[in-house]
Amino acid sequence: MIKKIDEISVNYTDEGEGDVVLLLHGWGANITLYRGIIDTLKQTRRVIAPDMPGFGKTPEPPAPWCVDDYVDFILKFIASFSIERLSIVVHSFGGRVFFKMNARENLPFVIERAALIDSAGILPKKTLRQKCSLRLYKAGRAIMSTPVMHFLYPDAVEEMRRKRGSSDYNNATPLMRATLVKVVNEDLEPLIHLVLCPTLLIWGDLDTATPIEDARRMEELIADAGLVVCEGAGHFSFAEQPAKANGALQAFFAG
Repeated sequence: MIKKIDEISVNYTDEGEGDVVLLLHGWGANITLYRGIIDTLKQTRRVIAPDMPGFGKTPEPPAPWCVDDYVDFILKFIASFSIERLSIVVHSFGGRVFFKMNARENLPFVIERAALIDSAGILPKKTLRQKCSLRLYKAGRAIMSTPVMHFLYPDAVEEMRRKRGSSDYNNATPLMRATLVKVVNEDLEPLIHLVLCPTLLIWGDLDTATPIEDARRMEELIADAGLVVCEGAGHFSFAEQPAKANGALQAFFAG
């Protein structure tokens, strides 16, 4: 399905009947990756899941976006359905959008439940080695960006970025790279305690992108939260252990 939001043609799916569940995907992903979750929840609920701008079949935003820009977009997307109550399931980057949206005052709808799967939001603390590495990188980039060095070595800066950048960064277009930089450098931990609805945390204990320590910290900060650990799973725990993840979601939304 396609819906126009602020001149962006949004690809989304709307399946099932009953109470609404909004699904927000992770960075670099799209709604096709979450087919198992959608098929599980649509048995008893109405599941609405968009490809957010820059992902899947939805075009990139007109300029590099920050998390608040994605929140503004999602609020308009929800408003287009005239929904007054909903639950939310998020994975990874979708958690950032959820935390900032939940912190907004006077939301035009009630968030009844939330399920956070390997959610982003807590900014990892840099080690001394990482801080030194970053300083060296910035110094080297400044030197290689000078007119003379750029003339002699025109590809040097891009090569430095490629070697240092994550796979998400290297696989993104220039606009989405700029968006990623804005997104990942914001620490949303101070907003997590504002989540007041019943919350399910599903996490892989081998997750290196959003470590299990993040899940335990979120469980501490959210008043009504419970954690399900997928032993041996990584950042895509719902795909690596679908029976456990989907079973937990079914039980949570049946409660």
